[in-house]
Amino acid sequence: MEIPVLSGADVERAVSPERAVEAVRKAFVAYARGEWTMPPKVYVPAYPAGDFRAMPALGAGHALLKWVTSFPGNPAHGLPTVTGLVLVSDATNGMLEAALDAAAVTALRTGAAAVLAAETLGRDGTAAVVGAGVNGRAAARTFVARGWSVLLHDVDESRARVVAEELGAGAASRGEALGADVVVTVTPGKEIVFAEGSLRPGQHVSLMGADGPGKAEIAVAEMARVRMFCDDWEQASHNGDLSHAVEADVLGRGDVTPLGDVLAGSAQGRRAEDEITVFDSTGLAIQDLAIALAALERLDEIDAPRVVL
Repeated sequence: MEIPVLSGADVERAVSPERAVEAVRKAFVAYARGEWTMPPKVYVPAYPAGDFRAMPALGAGHALLKWVTSFPGNPAHGLPTVTGLVLVSDATNGMLEAALDAAAVTALRTGAAAVLAAETLGRDGTAAVVGAGVNGRAAARTFVARGWSVLLHDVDESRARVVAEELGAGAASRGEALGADVVVTVTPGKEIVFAEGSLRPGQHVSLMGADGPGKAEIAVAEMARVRMFCDDWEQASHNGDLSHAVEADVLGRGDVTPLGDVLAGSAQGRRAEDEITVFDSTGLAIQDLAIALAALERLDEIDAPRVVL
């Protein structure tokens, strides 16, 4: 059996940020309607160094499995934080169809989900991204591609300046970034970014960094006073920022709206100009499937190598 193997560069050539947003939008709607299915991701901890994650999904006649890692200390040793593979199979006969670089797929769908939530739940104005790593860069790139004015902040100021110049964004202080109309946080989740009372009326925040046990980007008390949305209740309530509010018995399932329900028209998004909206993202396998299928649609154009199994 011969299958195409798409490198990170292949995936980026095949799927633009704009295509990624539309693909992820359709995946959210299909999942909300029960047309696509996905069990919660499985964590295989290797703490304190990092963890492995297995993420399956089924939809549009295809099945996917992403085997991906998160080792935050890797960059200090010249290694990427995220590595892994995305495998796509034909759901009618189980035959493997392709393998894709997981880091590129993850970055594209993370940026797409962050911006999609901001455009769905936020107001017009200035966008800011906190964190200029691989996924933060993807979010900023997606904002720029969608026509937003973008600020970028990172604890490493030189990295923020380099990435901002590359993307056509502006480097900003932490205070400037956190004061933007819509904010995307893509931090390691080791410390709170939004303390109680820190969000102003009308702001929107997409929390992308706290995607595993022990991570948090927002205080529980702040979640209690804003309008909360999530990518998937089962995942977010166990491994996202929301898990801390659930453990504290501050929020329950009825207090949180899935983004897919808003996109599918079965739930209300922003209800008032001054409402504060917060999106808790843990990263979904259906998003990975959407990006993988979008890449495979352009397979003839990118001339990816093939391997015999």
